[in-house]
Amino acid sequence: MWRGFVAALFAAVMAVGVAAPARADTWNPPANLVTPLNQVWQHVESTYGDLYGFRNYGWDQLFANKGYLNFCVRWDSPQPVTAQQRDAVHAQLARQYKKWMDAMAGHNNFPYASVPIKVVGWAVRDRNQLQWTDNSVDIYVNDIRENAPQCSEGCGRFFNRGGTYPRCPGGVPRHYDQSLWLTSGFGGGAGGDWGQRIGSEYFMGNLNSADVHIFLHEVGHTFGLDDFYDWTPSGVDRFIMKAGSSTVITEFDKWMLRDFWRHLKNRYGF
Repeated sequence: MWRGFVAALFAAVMAVGVAAPARADTWNPPANLVTPLNQVWQHVESTYGDLYGFRNYGWDQLFANKGYLNFCVRWDSPQPVTAQQRDAVHAQLARQYKKWMDAMAGHNNFPYASVPIKVVGWAVRDRNQLQWTDNSVDIYVNDIRENAPQCSEGCGRFFNRGGTYPRCPGGVPRHYDQSLWLTSGFGGGAGGDWGQRIGSEYFMGNLNSADVHIFLHEVGHTFGLDDFYDWTPSGVDRFIMKAGSSTVITEFDKWMLRDFWRHLKNRYGF
């Protein structure tokens, strides 16, 4: 819900993304999508309270980092997590996020051909739930916010909009831009600039699925895309941002994402 992204070369890619060649400033959606896209943007402009003033969309986070996004997992569940499950969560998170970012690669001066996604921390009520001993991620124990384990606020972008993290022990490299909040028994999902919240059972049961559609829907909100509970644009009826109508990101979803970029890209100098 919106209301309420050679060895030395490889290392550089993982740190800051891959800069794509600049393209001409173009806007060329398929003819059949022009009208519904215009309707969507008119609706966004008339219903978002601070559309152009808000400064923590997924876009803002991405550009503050110069091309990557960091995550922290809020493990809001009594179940244990093995190292193998942890790594599978990280991998699936990156695969799903890539589906949205691939829609932007090479489009209308978007500068990143890829957007590395890294999980830097896990928050949990009881350290014994996390069944690994390595230090690959920071671990936050029994720091409770919203009746759920919370990653350090000092390291969170949501709590530190200036791009520096003076209260984060690991500094900028260990900060997190978004939380993947996995809650036992949670139905549906929620998403915004803070991250995405979905059921832990749902996400863990879909670690090998091609499309984790509730998560994909919520990532759309992180980048500003709207819900469509009470209306549908002309000529389209099945797309992932219309909850329950599609389990995959459609061409219309991709063009809505590109349209959001089109209207905000000047703030990043494009």
